[in-house]
Amino acid sequence: MRRITKWLGAAALASLVATPALAQQVTLDVLYCFPAFAKFHEPAAKAFMEKHPDIKINFRAPAASYDEGHQTMLRQAVTNQLPDVFYSGFHLQQELVNTLEKRKQVLELGPLLAGEPKQWVADNYSDKILALGQINGKQYGMAVNASTPIMYINNELVKKAGGDPAHMPDTWEGIVTLAAKIKALGPNIAGMAYNVHDWPDDWLWRGIVLQGGGSMLNEAGDKVAFDGVGLKELEMLRRFVTEGGMPLIDWDQSRQQFVAGQIGIFFDTPARMRQDTDLIGDKFTLGSAVFPLDDKAKGGLPTGGNSALITAKDPAKQKAAWEFVKFMTGPEAQKLVVENTGYLPTNKRALGPDYLGPYYAANPNFKTVTLQMDRSVPWQGYPGGNSVRIWRTQREIINGVMRGDIQPKDGLARLVKETSALMK
Repeated sequence: MRRITKWLGAAALASLVATPALAQQVTLDVLYCFPAFAKFHEPAAKAFMEKHPDIKINFRAPAASYDEGHQTMLRQAVTNQLPDVFYSGFHLQQELVNTLEKRKQVLELGPLLAGEPKQWVADNYSDKILALGQINGKQYGMAVNASTPIMYINNELVKKAGGDPAHMPDTWEGIVTLAAKIKALGPNIAGMAYNVHDWPDDWLWRGIVLQGGGSMLNEAGDKVAFDGVGLKELEMLRRFVTEGGMPLIDWDQSRQQFVAGQIGIFFDTPARMRQDTDLIGDKFTLGSAVFPLDDKAKGGLPTGGNSALITAKDPAKQKAAWEFVKFMTGPEAQKLVVENTGYLPTNKRALGPDYLGPYYAANPNFKTVTLQMDRSVPWQGYPGGNSVRIWRTQREIINGVMRGDIQPKDGLARLVKETSALMK
């Protein structure tokens, strides 16, 4: 509180906490990641501006990915060209906040939350969701999108292979066995796709490590720890190709093949559930299931998505940005997000009968991700400021293992060595 009071001044802080109508016209410069997500950012901004005619939302051209957005923010921090609000991927949030906080370019949101009615905060946000935006014990971000990976299923192919779409295997051994049977259905059919080898960030790699009870780093956060289960998981990734019939093509091609009815089991973010549902139409019956866990006691799943950070320096813009962030994490905007994507809502009220309750009842595929909320764990980056570079290095090695160019044992040794070097 002392830091933010010194920065803004007591009067400015008081005006941020008490938020009746703004007295002046304010334009907020907002940057989000992934151009396809305009489908919910645009209508949400429109709904917000209708409620707040004195605030205008101006979107910058969206970044191609979280990694690209992160690099843009690091560059613009140096040139003082930051947006007023940025949606930071959870795995890069700590690295970005640590950089911006030193330069006094990011707003701590804890005092603003404390200024809201306690019951309102409790009604809208769970402690687990709030924790996704906390860095070094302080609230810097508010979770807007959240997801854990799920299974997309071609029900007809699974049935033809002798499986039951309503009771999918809950272990990876079972998934590979079923995928092999799907592959055997015909020359143009692939059993499964798990596109970790070309994914834009390390979400799916973390997913396969964490579900097995492993962790990426030790408790101190300064040493690699995925070597504990890494060999088993790299061997399994290779089996996806050799036994499960996974084609080593890029993610978009895999998705196109799944939508065309040529892949039986497809692992992806629930954020594309709406798009895939619309594309599939009546080609086949789309099903979904929770992500398998080999270690039912310790296994977890990385929580993908992003938090909204306020990087505006002007007090009037900070005040307006807080109103915008509250709206984006509120039930009305979260209903728009879920229905246009498939993301997990980050607002408690959004799950109720006035918002998403009826929608989930009518669209069970969209509800699947909510069934694994208790498996969600934070998706954290690496120390040293090289998280993006680390994943690009890891991805090249994992790609080589899945192609058979690198033996899993050698791949693990390289992953540990090169990740450790980049963390320093």
